[in-house]
Amino acid sequence: MLHVAVIRALDRRAAAAPLFLLAGGPGQAATDLYLAFAPAFARIAREHDIVLVDQRGTGRSDPITCDYPDDWRAAPDPLAEARDVTARCLARYGARVRFFTTGAAVEDLDAVREALGYARVDLYGGSYGTRVAQLYMRRFPSATEAVILDGVTAPEEVIGPDTPIYGERALDAIVARCAAAEPCAHAFPSLAEELGSLRQAFGPRKAPITIDDPSSGMPLEVEFNREMLGASLRFLSYSATQASMLPVLIHRGTRGALGPLAAQVIMTARQVRHQLATGMQNSVICSEDVPFYGAAGIDRAALAKTYQGTDQVDAFEEICRIWPRGPVDADLHAPLRSDIPTLLLSGEADPVTPPADAQRAARGLAHHRHLVLAGEGHGQLATGCIPSLMARFLESRAPEKLDTRCLERHRPAPFFVSPVGPSP
Repeated sequence: MLHVAVIRALDRRAAAAPLFLLAGGPGQAATDLYLAFAPAFARIAREHDIVLVDQRGTGRSDPITCDYPDDWRAAPDPLAEARDVTARCLARYGARVRFFTTGAAVEDLDAVREALGYARVDLYGGSYGTRVAQLYMRRFPSATEAVILDGVTAPEEVIGPDTPIYGERALDAIVARCAAAEPCAHAFPSLAEELGSLRQAFGPRKAPITIDDPSSGMPLEVEFNREMLGASLRFLSYSATQASMLPVLIHRGTRGALGPLAAQVIMTARQVRHQLATGMQNSVICSEDVPFYGAAGIDRAALAKTYQGTDQVDAFEEICRIWPRGPVDADLHAPLRSDIPTLLLSGEADPVTPPADAQRAARGLAHHRHLVLAGEGHGQLATGCIPSLMARFLESRAPEKLDTRCLERHRPAPFFVSPVGPSP
């Protein structure tokens, strides 16, 4: 049974279309997204109902979860471990995991719209939610008023093969932004070299360390290794706020203080584990993405040069050898053609959905505007004046006429120059 919640508009006289929230993931629940970013929807909520639908297999909609180890934990044989955990997960849930794909989610959304009595709706989709939103636009154009796509995955995009390349480019952009910011460049004049030395050291090297557990404060023994370094770089690249700590953490790490990097990745991994329904993610990836890896032409040599390497692609392929495939819309990966008013949001240094993905998606959108925020990472929902711009877009439904001058004043979070914080 689907879990649905409706946040009623403050002005009940308003006739504005409701805004349906489509969470990121795949595997994240819409209710988790709203709870984390409710203030960003405050202006929209004045005149729009906000509808939260936990996609089947997530949140309170019968979550499908598997007990995979955290990314930073190195297993003697990671692919064998992934295979064993997957088999145990399937033994628990059975063949029904086939029916948790994007096409099923879109049909669910429209059934909710009809049951609630809404003739037309607005959509907000973030990350994987942009795939859901674009398929809804394709299937139910007459029921779609306007759409906000944040951290855009183009319909043609296959999740997985390009992610390490995107992550490497984002990391390079963060290092370059530090070099261009006088306080950061002065504090860390050799940041690129320090990062290179850490990456070179923690290929073969492993270092047992003891840290204060980020949750309990109790001593925690961990092994700092390639996986932990890679996970810390990836997690800290997701937003400019998190990236603001990377230079000082890298600098301290090269001097033997690895604990702060380890604490950050452990804390973030626990948050992700709580929010992500990994089994539902498997249902999407194994049905809609991995079958297209051959056509995507994966360059494993190029992936091997990145800090993430081929780990994610290898894990997905191993899991999907035994995870059942579900029904997939024949045109899921076809370019989308639509005249529905659409606002696309990108971060300049997004490590998973770079602006080029949004530009690709926008080619078939006759009535759109694409905003790229300098220095930012993945997801712009609560960044600067974006909440206000989203509300004004939903009011006007005229993306081309949107006054975006407020973005000229936007600056990403300044870099920490010490563990205390940024330069005054």
